[in-house]
Amino acid sequence: MCGIVGYIGKRDVAPLLLEGLQRLEYRGYDSAGIVITSPKAAGLKMVKAKGRVRDLEARVPKRFAGTTGIAHTRWATHGAPSDINSHPHLDPENKVAVVHNGIVDNAAELRAKLEADGVVFASETDTEVITHLIARSQAEKLEEKVREALKVVEGTYGIAVMHADFSDRIVVARNGSPVVLGIGEKEMFVASDVAALISHTRQVVTLDDGEMATLKADDFRTYTTSGTRTTATPETVEWEAASYDMGGHDTYMHKEISEQSDAVDRVLRGRIDEKFSTVHLGGLNLDAREARGIRRVKILGCGTSYHAGMIGASLIEGLARIPADAEPASEFRYRNPVVDPDTLYIAVSQSGETYDVLAAVQELKRKGARVLGVVNVVGSAIAREADGGVYVHAGPEVCVVSTKCFTNTVVAFGLLALHLGRIRDLSVSDGKRIIEGLRKLPAQISEILEGEAEIKKLAEEYAGAKSMMFIGRVRGYPVALEASLKLKEISYIHAEAYPASELKHGPLALIEPALPTVAIVPDDELLEKNRAALEEIKARSGRILAVAHREQEKADHTIVVPKNENELDPILMGIPLQLFAYHTALAMGRDIDKPRNLAKSVTVE
Repeated sequence: MCGIVGYIGKRDVAPLLLEGLQRLEYRGYDSAGIVITSPKAAGLKMVKAKGRVRDLEARVPKRFAGTTGIAHTRWATHGAPSDINSHPHLDPENKVAVVHNGIVDNAAELRAKLEADGVVFASETDTEVITHLIARSQAEKLEEKVREALKVVEGTYGIAVMHADFSDRIVVARNGSPVVLGIGEKEMFVASDVAALISHTRQVVTLDDGEMATLKADDFRTYTTSGTRTTATPETVEWEAASYDMGGHDTYMHKEISEQSDAVDRVLRGRIDEKFSTVHLGGLNLDAREARGIRRVKILGCGTSYHAGMIGASLIEGLARIPADAEPASEFRYRNPVVDPDTLYIAVSQSGETYDVLAAVQELKRKGARVLGVVNVVGSAIAREADGGVYVHAGPEVCVVSTKCFTNTVVAFGLLALHLGRIRDLSVSDGKRIIEGLRKLPAQISEILEGEAEIKKLAEEYAGAKSMMFIGRVRGYPVALEASLKLKEISYIHAEAYPASELKHGPLALIEPALPTVAIVPDDELLEKNRAALEEIKARSGRILAVAHREQEKADHTIVVPKNENELDPILMGIPLQLFAYHTALAMGRDIDKPRNLAKSVTVE
C-alpha cells in the first residue's frame, strides 16, 4: 500500500524520483523519503519527511546530485507516521538503504534476535529489520546479501536495496507486493506501479513472487530468490503518460467520474457478437462444454470490488441461471472453505494486486479450483495467476476511491453473464435485449453526468448530516452498499447500508429527522415494495433522498436516472451517488483524492 520508485542511469536522479513519488502518492501519503548516490559519491545521501511528497521536496537541498536512487511514499503499518519511521531505512554505518512495501510477519521475532546481538533500532518499523539483516550479512555480493536476508523473512514484500559499496546497481525483490522494472536507453527504472515509469518508458517487466532482479544502467537480469536465472521479456504498457494527468479537472476523482461514458464504451468495444446475440470474451480460456459444466459461481473481492461482485453474482444468476454469490476475499480463505470442482471462482481486483484476493486465488489454485480474474491492470499478479479472465479496460484510476473501475467491472460482469447465459438457456431475444441495454449505457451515463449541478446542490444540503442510511432491495442493495462506502471514504460521514426489507427488523429504530436515508428505487418488479419502505421512513419523520426512474412522492428529493433493462439498472443508479459523495466531501473541505487512513492498492493483509 506504499509507493516505490528507483532509477539508475546518467540523469540527475532526485527530480526523477520526486516526480515518480508524486505519481505514486495515491498508494500512500503519510510520509516519504529519498536516498541517492553515484559512482563518484562517497556513501549515501538521504532526506525523509513526515507528510506529503511536497513536504519531502521542500527539504531536499538544492545541491543533491546523484545518478542512482530509490524513494518511497508510505502508508503506515508498523509505527506512526514520522520522519524516523519514513523509508528509506539505513543501517548505522549508512551503507545499506532499503525501501519496502508489505509487512514482515515475523518482524518482532527477528527484531528481538537482532537486539540480543547488540543492534540498536532507530525506528518502530518492520522494514528496518530487513536493513539490518542485509547489513550484517557476510556474503560478498549485494545480491547474495539480500537473498540471505530474505531467507529468514516471513510475510509480503516488494523491496529495493542500495549499498554504498555497490553503487553501480539496485537490487529488488518481490513476494506478494508488486515490483515493475522499466527498461530505458542506458538507464533502468523500478517502481511498485507503472504510473511512476510511464513518462519515461513503456517497456516494462513485472516480477513474479519469489523473483529478484539486479538493475544496472545498461542492463538488468532476473533470477529467483534461490539464485536460478529467469527469463524476462519486456512488455509494452498500453496506457500513456497523459492518462495519469488531471486533464483540467480539480481532482482525479472528478476526472474519473467524468470518464465513465468513454470507459464503458472501451469495455464493450469489439466484444459484441450480433450474429449469436452474445459476446466474445477470448481471455476466459473456458469452452462451451466446460461452461455448461459449471454448477456454481463464487465471486471474491474486497471493498468496492466485493460490491461489484455482488452485482455480478446477481447478473450471472439472473441471466445464466447458475447459483452465484459474492464473498469478501479477506474472509474466504480463513474459514477453510469447501472447494468444489464444479464451482467457477472469480477474483475481482482493480489493481490485480490486492493481497487478500491474490492469497485467496493462490489457495484456490493449490486446491485445484478453476479461477477467473476480473481486473483492470494487464499483467498484474491476479491476471497471471488466474486460468483466464476479463480485463475491464477502465484506464488508470488514480483517486484512492474507485469510480470508473467499479462501473466497468460491473459492465464486465454483464458481459460474462450474457456469455454464460447464451451458452446455457438464455434466449436469442433476451440476448438481444441485454446487448441493446449495454449499448445504451455510455449515452445514459453522459445524461446522468449532465445533471451534476443539481446533484451538487443536494449534496451541499445533506453535507451537515452526522450519519446517513442507504437502503436498496435485491439489485439495489449492492448499489446502496457501494454508495455508503463512497460517502464514508471521502467525506468521513458515518454511513450504513441495509436491505430495504430489513428496516423493520431493527434499523427503523435509528430513523429521525437528523438521519437522512438514501433509497435506491428502480422501476422494476419491486417498485411497490420499495415505496412501502419509503412510507415506513416518512411515518417516522425521516428525510429521504431517492435515486429512481421517476419522481417519488414520499421522497424529499429525487435524483431521476434513465431507465435501462432491469438487470443493468444498478450500473446507472450508482453513478449519481458517486457525484453525491464527491460534492458532499467537497462541501466539507475534504482531501478527496487522498482520504485519511486509506491507500489505493491494498497489498498488505
